[in-house]
Parts: sequence; C-alpha cells; structure tokens
Amino acid sequence: MTTDTRSADELPASVQCADVHLQHAVEQFLYAEAEHLDNHRYYEWLDFFGEDVHYWAPTRMTRTFRERDAEISGPDEGAFIDDDFHFLRGRVRRLTSGLSWSEEPPSRTRRLLTNVRVAHREDGDLDVVCNFSVYRSRLERHEDWFVGERFDVLRHHSGALPFKIRERRIVLEQTTILAPSISIFL
Repeated sequence: MTTDTRSADELPASVQCADVHLQHAVEQFLYAEAEHLDNHRYYEWLDFFGEDVHYWAPTRMTRTFRERDAEISGPDEGAFIDDDFHFLRGRVRRLTSGLSWSEEPPSRTRRLLTNVRVAHREDGDLDVVCNFSVYRSRLERHEDWFVGERFDVLRHHSGALPFKIRERRIVLEQTTILAPSISIFL
C-alpha cells in the first residue's frame, strides 16, 4: 500500500477542499436552511439569500452517452424554476396566504443533504455542491421524492448568518416530474 504524500495544494482541484472549520460552518448553514423549510418558516428562509440571488432548476433531457453535454438545459433554455429574489418572495407570499391550493394544507417535508463539497472561488465566494433528497408527504396518501444535486455560490456575510446564497442551481435526476406540483422549495 502506498501513501500519497502530496500536500493539499498539490491535489487535483476536484479533490481539494476547504479547511474543516469552513466545511463545518457551510454544512451547518445548509442544515439550518433545510430546517427552516421543513418547519415552514419561509419568510425567515428568505434571509439565507442575497437580494441578487439567481435560484434556478433547469430541465433535464435523456440523451445518449455522446450527447450528455446537452442533457441539462442552459441558462436561456427551459427551466422548472428560474427566479430572482423578488420572485422567491412572491412564491413565499403565495405559499403562506392559504390560497395556494397545491399547499393547503401544507405538505410535510424532510430534506436530506449529503456529500457537501466546498471550494474557494477566485472572487472570494465559495462554490458549494451537495446531493439532496426531498421527501414530501401530502394529505393522507400522496408521497413524492425529489432527488438531485445542488450547486450553490455562497458569499461571506457578517450578519446573523455567516453566508448568503448568491446562486443556486438545482439539477434534478428526474427528466419528467411525476409529482402533481413542485410548489415546495428544493
């Protein structure tokens, strides 16, 4: 058995990671955000985002192996969600109004985050990638699963929260969403 004696700076960029304290802080931030959503604290959840946020869930198409680079739609193509802060706030307002038929009564959700990877960006922000699974139970018998990968850009923040989400791209594993709605946040 050989031991790799390279320093962290000599490892490929794909396996370089942030220090353990930063990794922990980012994970706790993401877990707190998920908790706010699972507990229906939507207005407080908005505090996790910068006002310049781009919250985006592109569509996905089934492609052959050699066409996989076109599997996920680009920025000017189709998306399940393509919101800025103004639209996110509008979604929260509608969701909490009691008039959103798809969420009245509210769904029960549980968000699981795993494989959190943190890397420094040249502009000082952080690239954060994680896998997620969102379980939704609706009324008495309806259940949905949303599974995928999230790509976040976090900006350091000096307020009550250590970071603000500047960008979020949500890539679902499903090409066709079988749930009757995606009115919950992913």
